[in-house]
Amino acid sequence: MRSTLIVAALLFTTSLAAFGGKEESLQGLIARAESAKPQDQPALYTEIAERQVASADQLYAAGKAEEASAAVQDVIKYSDKARDAAVKTGKKLKQTEISVRKMAAKLRDVKRGLAFDDQPPVQAAIEHLETLRTDLQAHMFGSKGDKR
Repeated sequence: MRSTLIVAALLFTTSLAAFGGKEESLQGLIARAESAKPQDQPALYTEIAERQVASADQLYAAGKAEEASAAVQDVIKYSDKARDAAVKTGKKLKQTEISVRKMAAKLRDVKRGLAFDDQPPVQAAIEHLETLRTDLQAHMFGSKGDKR
Protein backbone atom coordinates (compact mmCIF):
# COMPACT_ATOMS: atom_id res chain seq x y z
CA MET A 1 0.00 0.00 0.00
CA ARG A 2 2.75 2.39 0.95
CA SER A 3 4.72 1.72 -2.25
CA THR A 4 1.55 2.32 -4.29
CA LEU A 5 1.15 5.73 -2.67
CA ILE A 6 4.78 6.59 -3.36
CA VAL A 7 4.46 5.57 -7.00
CA ALA A 8 1.23 7.55 -7.34
CA ALA A 9 2.88 10.61 -5.78
CA LEU A 10 5.86 10.30 -8.15
CA LEU A 11 3.58 10.00 -11.18
CA PHE A 12 1.58 13.03 -10.06
CA THR A 13 4.72 15.11 -9.50
CA THR A 14 6.18 14.05 -12.84
CA SER A 15 2.97 14.89 -14.70
CA LEU A 16 2.83 18.32 -13.04
CA ALA A 17 6.40 19.02 -14.08
CA ALA A 18 5.69 17.89 -17.62
CA PHE A 19 2.63 20.10 -17.96
CA GLY A 20 4.37 23.04 -16.30
CA GLY A 21 7.28 22.80 -18.73
CA LYS A 22 5.02 22.80 -21.79
CA GLU A 23 4.34 26.53 -21.61
CA GLU A 24 6.68 28.04 -24.16
CA SER A 25 8.07 31.51 -23.50
CA LEU A 26 6.58 34.33 -25.52
CA GLN A 27 9.93 35.05 -27.18
CA GLY A 28 10.34 31.37 -28.04
CA LEU A 29 6.86 31.29 -29.54
CA ILE A 30 7.58 34.41 -31.60
CA ALA A 31 10.80 32.87 -32.93
CA ARG A 32 8.99 29.64 -33.77
CA ALA A 33 6.20 31.54 -35.55
CA GLU A 34 8.65 33.53 -37.65
CA SER A 35 10.39 30.37 -38.87
CA ALA A 36 7.28 28.17 -39.17
CA LYS A 37 5.71 26.92 -42.38
CA PRO A 38 3.28 29.51 -43.76
CA GLN A 39 0.26 27.27 -43.11
CA ASP A 40 1.27 26.96 -39.43
CA GLN A 41 1.81 30.68 -38.87
CA PRO A 42 -1.83 31.80 -38.42
CA ALA A 43 -2.29 29.61 -35.34
CA LEU A 44 1.07 30.59 -33.86
CA TYR A 45 0.58 34.33 -34.40
CA THR A 46 -2.93 34.06 -32.98
CA GLU A 47 -1.58 32.37 -29.86
CA ILE A 48 0.94 35.18 -29.42
CA ALA A 49 -1.81 37.80 -29.75
CA GLU A 50 -4.05 35.93 -27.30
CA ARG A 51 -1.23 35.78 -24.75
CA GLN A 52 -0.71 39.51 -25.15
CA VAL A 53 -4.41 40.17 -24.53
CA ALA A 54 -4.12 38.26 -21.26
CA SER A 55 -0.89 40.08 -20.45
CA ALA A 56 -2.48 43.47 -21.13
CA ASP A 57 -5.37 42.60 -18.84
CA GLN A 58 -3.00 41.63 -16.03
CA LEU A 59 -0.81 44.70 -16.55
CA TYR A 60 -3.77 47.09 -16.52
CA ALA A 61 -5.02 45.40 -13.34
CA ALA A 62 -1.57 45.91 -11.79
CA GLY A 63 -1.62 49.61 -12.70
CA LYS A 64 1.09 49.31 -15.37
CA ALA A 65 -0.68 51.22 -18.13
CA GLU A 66 2.39 51.85 -20.33
CA GLU A 67 3.41 48.20 -20.38
CA ALA A 68 -0.21 47.17 -20.94
CA SER A 69 -0.48 49.58 -23.87
CA ALA A 70 2.64 47.99 -25.40
CA ALA A 71 1.00 44.56 -25.03
CA VAL A 72 -2.11 45.90 -26.78
CA GLN A 73 0.11 47.07 -29.66
CA ASP A 74 1.51 43.54 -29.84
CA VAL A 75 -2.05 42.22 -30.07
CA ILE A 76 -2.54 44.36 -33.17
CA LYS A 77 0.83 43.42 -34.65
CA TYR A 78 0.46 39.67 -34.26
CA SER A 79 -3.22 39.65 -35.20
CA ASP A 80 -2.22 41.37 -38.44
CA LYS A 81 0.43 38.73 -39.03
CA ALA A 82 -2.09 35.96 -38.33
CA ARG A 83 -4.57 37.48 -40.78
CA ASP A 84 -1.89 37.98 -43.44
CA ALA A 85 -0.68 34.38 -43.13
CA ALA A 86 -4.23 32.99 -43.18
CA VAL A 87 -5.17 35.00 -46.26
CA LYS A 88 -1.92 34.19 -48.05
CA THR A 89 -2.21 30.44 -47.50
CA GLY A 90 -6.00 30.16 -47.42
CA LYS A 91 -5.58 28.06 -44.26
CA LYS A 92 -7.00 28.66 -40.79
CA LEU A 93 -9.23 31.54 -41.95
CA LYS A 94 -12.18 30.49 -39.79
CA GLN A 95 -10.07 29.73 -36.70
CA THR A 96 -8.24 33.04 -37.05
CA GLU A 97 -11.52 34.95 -37.40
CA ILE A 98 -12.96 33.25 -34.31
CA SER A 99 -9.83 34.03 -32.28
CA VAL A 100 -9.84 37.66 -33.41
CA ARG A 101 -13.51 37.96 -32.41
CA LYS A 102 -12.78 36.54 -28.95
CA MET A 103 -9.80 38.86 -28.48
CA ALA A 104 -11.93 41.89 -29.41
CA ALA A 105 -14.56 40.79 -26.88
CA LYS A 106 -11.92 40.33 -24.17
CA LEU A 107 -10.47 43.77 -24.91
CA ARG A 108 -13.98 45.27 -24.61
CA ASP A 109 -14.18 43.70 -21.15
CA VAL A 110 -10.74 45.07 -20.27
CA LYS A 111 -11.69 48.54 -21.50
CA ARG A 112 -14.74 48.67 -19.23
CA GLY A 113 -12.50 48.46 -16.17
CA LEU A 114 -10.03 51.15 -17.25
CA ALA A 115 -9.71 54.80 -16.37
CA PHE A 116 -10.93 57.07 -19.17
CA ASP A 117 -7.37 58.12 -20.10
CA ASP A 118 -6.28 54.50 -20.56
CA GLN A 119 -9.16 53.54 -22.86
CA PRO A 120 -8.13 55.03 -26.28
CA PRO A 121 -5.40 52.50 -27.20
CA VAL A 122 -7.68 49.63 -26.22
CA GLN A 123 -10.57 51.08 -28.22
CA ALA A 124 -8.28 51.52 -31.23
CA ALA A 125 -7.19 47.88 -30.92
CA ILE A 126 -10.82 46.73 -30.72
CA GLU A 127 -11.67 48.67 -33.87
CA HIS A 128 -8.61 47.28 -35.64
CA LEU A 129 -9.52 43.72 -34.69
CA GLU A 130 -13.05 44.25 -36.00
CA THR A 131 -11.58 45.42 -39.31
CA LEU A 132 -9.45 42.27 -39.41
CA ARG A 133 -12.53 40.15 -38.79
CA THR A 134 -14.37 41.82 -41.63
CA ASP A 135 -11.41 41.22 -43.92
CA LEU A 136 -11.17 37.56 -42.92
CA GLN A 137 -14.90 37.11 -43.47
CA ALA A 138 -14.61 38.68 -46.91
CA HIS A 139 -11.95 36.14 -47.79
CA MET A 140 -14.01 33.27 -46.40
CA PHE A 141 -17.36 34.19 -47.92
CA GLY A 142 -16.54 36.51 -50.83
CA SER A 143 -16.91 35.37 -54.43
CA LYS A 144 -13.87 33.95 -56.20
CA GLY A 145 -13.36 37.17 -58.19
CA ASP A 146 -13.76 39.28 -55.05
CA LYS A 147 -10.75 37.91 -53.16
CA ARG A 148 -8.06 40.43 -52.32
